[in-house]
Formats: sequence, C-alpha cells, structure tokens
Amino acid sequence: MELFSANSSIPTPLPQEPWVSRHGPFFSFHFPLGQMTDLIYTEKELVQSLKEYIQAEESKLAAVKSWANKLDVLTLASTSDPEVYLAHPVNAYKLMKRLNTEWSELESLVLQDPSDGFISNMTVHRQYFPDEEDEKGAAKALMRLQDTYKLDSESFSKGKLPGVHHNAILTVDDCYDMGKTAYNEADYYHAVLWMQQSLRQMDAGEEHVVSKADVLDYLSYSVYQMGDLPRAIELTRRLVAIDSSHQRAGGNLRYFEKLLSKQLKELNQEVQEPATEEPIQLGTYKRPKDYLPEREIYEGLCRGEGVKMTSARRSRLYCRYHDGNRNPRLLLQPMKEEDEWDSPHIVRYLNALSDSEIEKIKELAKPRLARATVRDPKTGVLTTANYRVSKSAWLEGEEDPVIERVNQRIEDITGLTTQTAELLQIANYGVGGQYEPHFDFSRKDEPDAFKTLGTGNRVATFLNYMSDVEAGGATVFPDFGAAIYPKKGTAVFWYNLFRSGEGDYRTRHAACPVLVGCKWVSNKWIHERGQEFRRPCGLTEVD
Repeated sequence: MELFSANSSIPTPLPQEPWVSRHGPFFSFHFPLGQMTDLIYTEKELVQSLKEYIQAEESKLAAVKSWANKLDVLTLASTSDPEVYLAHPVNAYKLMKRLNTEWSELESLVLQDPSDGFISNMTVHRQYFPDEEDEKGAAKALMRLQDTYKLDSESFSKGKLPGVHHNAILTVDDCYDMGKTAYNEADYYHAVLWMQQSLRQMDAGEEHVVSKADVLDYLSYSVYQMGDLPRAIELTRRLVAIDSSHQRAGGNLRYFEKLLSKQLKELNQEVQEPATEEPIQLGTYKRPKDYLPEREIYEGLCRGEGVKMTSARRSRLYCRYHDGNRNPRLLLQPMKEEDEWDSPHIVRYLNALSDSEIEKIKELAKPRLARATVRDPKTGVLTTANYRVSKSAWLEGEEDPVIERVNQRIEDITGLTTQTAELLQIANYGVGGQYEPHFDFSRKDEPDAFKTLGTGNRVATFLNYMSDVEAGGATVFPDFGAAIYPKKGTAVFWYNLFRSGEGDYRTRHAACPVLVGCKWVSNKWIHERGQEFRRPCGLTEVD
C-alpha cells in the first residue's frame, strides 16, 4: 500500500531512511531591517495610489449613475406615449443628439480605465518587492527564532515577544502558510507546530479562508512523519468526518491503522492506548538533530542559559584606562577598557565609536549592502553561506576620513598594524539574522583560506557594535560559555591565534539570531603579517 502526502494527488512512497532536519542555516532571511524600512514607505505610497484609484473609480461611477438617472427620467416620459413625445420637434432633435453624440460620450466614459496610474506605480515599485524566496526566508526566520528562544507558536501568533512594544498577530491563514512552508521543505517538526496553531485558532472561532480539511490533511501527515501513529489516526478520522469523499484521507487512514496493527503485533500488544487529548505544543515532539554538534549549547547561550560566569571568574575581571602603551593619540583621552572574559582574554572598549561616526559608516554602507560572504576554506574565494544570514559591505579607508579614523583608532588601541588587515566590514542583521558557530581564523586543514591575501592568518578580531538590540543578537562562545551583548558605541576585541601562530580553538563563536530589533556591527580582521615585532612569538605553543 502507498501513502498520499498532503500536497499531492498521486501516491507518495514512504521514505526508506529517517529524515534529518534541514532546519538551521538553510533557513535564511536576506532582507535586513534597513531595506525593509524602505519597503514600509513603498507600501504607504502604494496605499495612497490605491486610494486615488478608488476615488477615480467612484467619480467615474458617480458620473455613470448621473447619466443613468437622467436617461431613466427621459425614457420614462418618452415611452409613455412615443408619438406625442416625438411630435415636439425639440424632443425629436434631442433624441437624435443623444443617440448620435451623448451615448458615444457615455461609452467613452465607461471605457475609461482609472487604474492606469495605480498599475504604473505598481510596475515601478514591483522590482523592489521581495520574491517568493524572501517570503519563504521570512517564515523560516520565525522558525529559527522559535527554536533558538524556545517560543511556542501561540506566543508568536499573538505577538507576545520579549522587548516588543507593538503587538502583531498571525491569523489562521498566516499560521497555515507557515506550516505549509515548513512542510514543503520536509520540515515536519515545524509543520506540525504551525498547522496545530492554525487549527487551534480555527477551533476558537477565528475567521479564515483555508478549510479545516486542508489543515487536518497537512497536520495528520506531518504527525505521521514525526512517528506519532495514534495521533495521526485520530486526526485523519477527524478529516474523514468532515469530508468523507476526501481523495487521500480514506486511504491514509487505512494505511495508518494497518501500520499501527503491525507495530502492536511486533510488540505483543493487543490494544493501543488512545491518542492523547493534549494539544500539540513545543516539546511534544523532539526536534530532529542537524549538522551542528553544539546546537543546544549555542542556542542555550543565546537564551542566557549555561553562561559560565562564576563569582570566582567575575572577581578576576577588571576595568581600566587603556592608553595603547602610551600611544600619543590616547594619552590625553585613554580608552575605557573592561574585561569581558579572563581566558581567553576578551575585552570591551567603551565609546569606541561616536554616534556621528556610526551614522556616517551606515550611510556609506547602506547602498552597498549585499548578502554577507565567508571565505571558502578550500579556494580562499569569498562566497555566500547559508549559516551566515545578514547583509554586509566592505569600506576602504580612502573612501572617507571617518573610515580612516576608525582604522587608525583600532591600530592605536590594539597596538597591531592594520596595514595588512582586511577592509572594515559592516554587517546588518535583520530579524532572524545570525552567524552560526564559526572560527574567524583558518585551520590547518584550510591552508589556502587567506592565500590570495598574502597576509597570513587572522590573528585578532575587533568588533564594533553600532546599535543596541532590543532582544537577541548576543555574541556567544560555546566552548567556554560566554555571552556578550551588543551595546551601541562599544567594541570587543580578542586574539584568534596564540603567539606561536597556532589557532585558539576556544574562540569559536556565533552571532545569535536577532529576536527583536536591528543589529549593526562593523569588524576588522587583523592579520599576522606586520605583527612580528608588535606581538612577538611566545616560548610555548599556547603562550
């Protein structure tokens, strides 16, 4: 016997291998908040254009109604006694005139199309509209946030998110579309959560366009894929009760029942416990494992769980004034330096960027923002990667005095030359934007990662936070359990390599998904060449 899936009219063979979730970096949302702000104003302009079109249609309709009322009165008089009516020469003349001229004018009025302006406006703006992939990416971004921050579908549907000041709800049909997006990606885990939420809101009496039969169809099949046969049977029976002629439901129900009977026989059981009456929610089914081994630790740190900041460690953290080893530019106004972590040593600098510098950097970067890239470890070529979801731009020091000043400040603070560093990279993470756990330096199995640059490995990272983030967006280090939160105008700095040139594998880090708000950062990756006398080698491999 073959099984019918929810979106097909032909039999779908059962999978022979257990399915592994593709959820994670593949769920990308490539519209940063900056560009989405422009879409808000575009939509406002289109609404105004639509109102003008409606007004034009109403004016046209009012004119046609006026004609109809006037002609109705005339024809009522003329048809009561046509011969008497036409006996008056003026009436005879006006009849000729109306039929020859005025009805033609009316025809022209009816044929007028007031939609031309609106359609023209739509055509101009449509080139900037998100496409189907962007819509799918937005849905997947919500699922990423749902997983990372352990938010149930109901919280999302009612807009109850931490740090949110404006509630935005998801309708029955929105939840259904979310579930369908997951289903079409074979992500049955999320398909179940969102189809269940759609059904819950539907049962609560909310208005909807989608039919209950369609929701039950997707939900029952997805529940089956999650291995819950009793519930799949119960849901399919509900579907059959609603639509006994459903093309798939009957066959699927018989298949599920036969499969369950077979399983019971194998377990030497005669009676199956009835399906639980409890609704499906977050935690009912176990989320499938994926490619990222530290997924649970990483996401826990994003939620503020598992941070290993003990009182003993905190006692070893200090704040100080930093003058860059008596650098002339920092003597009169040293930097305020705070320890964020002791080992590996991570520091934060306060007032690293002024508000005016931040706005100038954003102004220069916005026109160039493109999908963020990473260096291919085999070829050294910059390429996009699904585990990095943001928009980025690269700025040279020669482009503006502000960029040159920022580069010089980084050199003064760190004591490292930026002559061999990469360009200043600006990144914008919209809602759901993230960069999953990664190393900034190249490992031994990636010898060609920075070969084309000819400047050696990335010895250090200097990361500027250019915005506050309402919720989410922390920089986390899964290996030693640190979480560093964005604070506008500050910067964090750490070494990726030991003095020996060996990579410090503890520095594997991630940018948590932005839950609410918009995250802007700029970073400078400083390379080995030119640091020989600025950061001499140590006596051991891990100095």
